[in-house]
Amino acid sequence: MKLFFTFLRLALILAFFAGCVRAVPHVAPSKELDFFHPVDASEIQFADDLDFALLETAIYRSINYYENAGKDKVYRVAGRLVDAAKLKETLIAFNEVVRQCPSADELKKNIIADFDVYLATGAAADRKALFTGYYEPLLEGSFSPTDEHKYPLYRPPPDLLVRPTEDGGNIIGRMEGDEFVPYYSRAEIDMGGALRGKGIELIWVNDPVELFSLHIQGSGKVKLEGGTLITVTYAQNNGRPFRSATRFMLDEGKISGAEASYLNFKKFMKRKSDEEILKIFSHNERYIFFRFAEGEPVGSLGEPVTPDRSIATDPEFFPQGALAFIRLRKPAFDEQGNILRRIEFSRFVLSQDKGSAIKGPARVDLFCGFGEKARATAGSLKEKGYLYLLIKK
Repeated sequence: MKLFFTFLRLALILAFFAGCVRAVPHVAPSKELDFFHPVDASEIQFADDLDFALLETAIYRSINYYENAGKDKVYRVAGRLVDAAKLKETLIAFNEVVRQCPSADELKKNIIADFDVYLATGAAADRKALFTGYYEPLLEGSFSPTDEHKYPLYRPPPDLLVRPTEDGGNIIGRMEGDEFVPYYSRAEIDMGGALRGKGIELIWVNDPVELFSLHIQGSGKVKLEGGTLITVTYAQNNGRPFRSATRFMLDEGKISGAEASYLNFKKFMKRKSDEEILKIFSHNERYIFFRFAEGEPVGSLGEPVTPDRSIATDPEFFPQGALAFIRLRKPAFDEQGNILRRIEFSRFVLSQDKGSAIKGPARVDLFCGFGEKARATAGSLKEKGYLYLLIKK
């Protein structure tokens, strides 16, 4: 009996000390600890090529994320841990600055005095990031299949399963008998008809090339025959790897460098038969399932993305929701949509999305919005530039 009470006292002591130990916050994974480099803000011209109205909207969306789904996030930045509360404080302080509509000189003075600025770099010697653009495409469609509208968007299939992994991630697949196997690939779905006749078609559209573009962009609008616009957005994926169909065609020598731009590749594909189109696109095994949405497209934070003010980055490197500043070139067009020249620009943006092709520490996708101008800008934007992170001192 005495031995029993000795063990009981020991157990109570251990339980007491265990209760005194604070939980260690989850730190977002970082593959490259020297990704961020402190810079002298006095050497940067913090010019913004847009008005601040949409910037304030984007800021509030990130604040809402930090108050809800992202409140427990912690990131590693240049050897320090930065939590959601600090990132929220940064946004509130910066928003107060821009609400005063300061001059360029006043804005720079405020940033120098109150914010730490970090340059986000990759492995390249030029310390630059690669920027591309994405947009919200417009397709024509119908709730029922027709001779014209015969390419389906699918809802998440009921047999698609998501299982957690030991490293905190997840794996997507399905059951085949008693065995858990990878989910169907793009070729099995589009060419093999693996989901055909299962009643999970969301809507049908008229163009397989534009549909593939919708899979890449993640959200878009479908115009019905009566003129009604319906928003569709990402709901799930099949867990297969993303591979660039354009890069595949370029590496195989099937297209030239001039045809490798986003817009030229789409023109090239639209000259192909349906069978050729599906075969080429099947190189990208990743398949997207959709849902209907109201209003604006939603990014990976669960918040709407803001045209020209939201960027997609890799959350394994760049803090989600954070305030950033970008400097690069953008295309300028004539009335026919031809590129006249490329001009330097810079602006403040928020990291509010991610993408299958946006991987690594120096990769950025700028959300260009909806419409023809957004399509043209996103389709021709591929530039090296600078990506900065701002954090309140």
